[in-house]
Amino acid sequence: MVDITEWRVEDPQFWKSTGKKIANRNLFISIPSLLCGFAVWLVWGIITVQMLNLGFPFTQAELFTLTAISGLTGATLRIPSTFFIRLAGGRNAVFFTTALLMIPSVGAGLFLQEKDTPLWIFQILAFLSGLGGGNFASSMSNISFFFPKKVQGTSLGLNAGLGNFGVTTMQILVPLVMTFALLGPLSGNPMTLMSDSGTLIGKIPAGSATWIQNAGFLWLLFLIPLAFAGWFGMNNIRTESVSPHIGGPLSAFTKITILLIIGFATAAMGLYLLLPPPAGMGLLSKWIVLPMIIASTVFLMKTIPGEIKSNLKRQYKIFNNKHTWIMTIIYTMTFGSFIGYSAAFPLSIKVIFGFTHVPGPDGIFVHTTINPNGPSALMFAWMGPFIGALIRPVGGWIADKVGGAKITQIVSVVMIASALGAAYYMNAAYHSPTPEHYFLPFFLLFIVLFTASGIGNGSTFRTIAVVFNQEQAGPVLGWTSAVAAYGAFIIPQVFGEQITLTTPQYALYGFSIFYFLCLILNWWFYLRPNASVKNP
Repeated sequence: MVDITEWRVEDPQFWKSTGKKIANRNLFISIPSLLCGFAVWLVWGIITVQMLNLGFPFTQAELFTLTAISGLTGATLRIPSTFFIRLAGGRNAVFFTTALLMIPSVGAGLFLQEKDTPLWIFQILAFLSGLGGGNFASSMSNISFFFPKKVQGTSLGLNAGLGNFGVTTMQILVPLVMTFALLGPLSGNPMTLMSDSGTLIGKIPAGSATWIQNAGFLWLLFLIPLAFAGWFGMNNIRTESVSPHIGGPLSAFTKITILLIIGFATAAMGLYLLLPPPAGMGLLSKWIVLPMIIASTVFLMKTIPGEIKSNLKRQYKIFNNKHTWIMTIIYTMTFGSFIGYSAAFPLSIKVIFGFTHVPGPDGIFVHTTINPNGPSALMFAWMGPFIGALIRPVGGWIADKVGGAKITQIVSVVMIASALGAAYYMNAAYHSPTPEHYFLPFFLLFIVLFTASGIGNGSTFRTIAVVFNQEQAGPVLGWTSAVAAYGAFIIPQVFGEQITLTTPQYALYGFSIFYFLCLILNWWFYLRPNASVKNP
């Protein structure tokens, strides 16, 4: 597609005659590309459940770590991805980052075929899967430039919400394709289930054949045609406020690669400080390491000489605006919760409800006996992300009509109440020999959590569109999504830690306190009578 040199999207006549058609075409290619990014990023949430069902020689804590690694890397890569559009153009960025997703997909397909594959190889593959998480920032920034402010709540909600369907799509398709040889002889040999598994249509009994490697191979069927669609169907907007000096495709890909290397390097440093031996040193708390990763990524990007530095200097003005930091916190409540719960939900169901919990001779509860009546994690886990993603565009549409901050305030209250309720039933289940009795209320409350977070995702987009001008709105969307994406690391880590301590409910207590903080911030800056930016 040709590059665009004139883009007057706020001009009603231009939008009606020219802009709308071009914008919709770019959106319709962006959505499935982003969907695959989410799928590849969070696929380890399903893979780890099946690894447990197949008897891979790893502990529950080690399997939670795989999910957390991909979460942390994906979040970190969103920081450089925030600036891809300015430096490289939308078409170039979407094509290149979509094509890169083939690397972890092929790797997972190859190495999951052997149970004796060392843990560090799976950790590297989870690390590379973070590429899919990083794509969100550049995708949202790109789409924000194509649509006028009056419909940005809807358009960004569609891109993000339907893109988030990558989580649901993955959680539905992966269990299904693991039941047969997806690529025929190229799929390799199956393994035998040691405990019950399942799909959305029911349980799969122990002893069944499983092709776990299809969890990686599957995405090649989508990524290859999507890369072609991005290259031949999307546009770079080469105006002064969007992507004025991107150069040729090779130059654009080089700039993206340099920024990705910085993100990978800082994520690797953080993981080395966080993970226990032998993968790392386990020296520091995540609450210390995560700010270090963010700060070092931003600093290293700023030291790049030449054109990249000059372009970034202009984009870095967003950090001088207090609303960038306020919206980062609020958006973390919505998207951070959605993505974190999406990553942790399947394995949490398996660990909490898939085992019986009885006191041992010393009075300490034992959590190692398989519960024959436990629900199948792979049968239920997809429903939460499905509803959260489905409702996201609706949240954006309602916010366009009612006001972003008002909807976010309601969402905050609902998330506090549902998190506290889920914590109660989680605690009851984890101290019961029949945890399945508590599954239904626990599950329904998590559905409410997912629904509220999805609506809040849409409403915060509307607030950002109102608070920031066109040049800053895109980078702010990317930045807030980058920080919020650390929820995909923090939530699985916190759940894993608290499950190890036999107090999983404490995780949700802590998240509830954070939601209350967001409620106060949203009211103070955007809803009260003398708010900084009135956005009812």
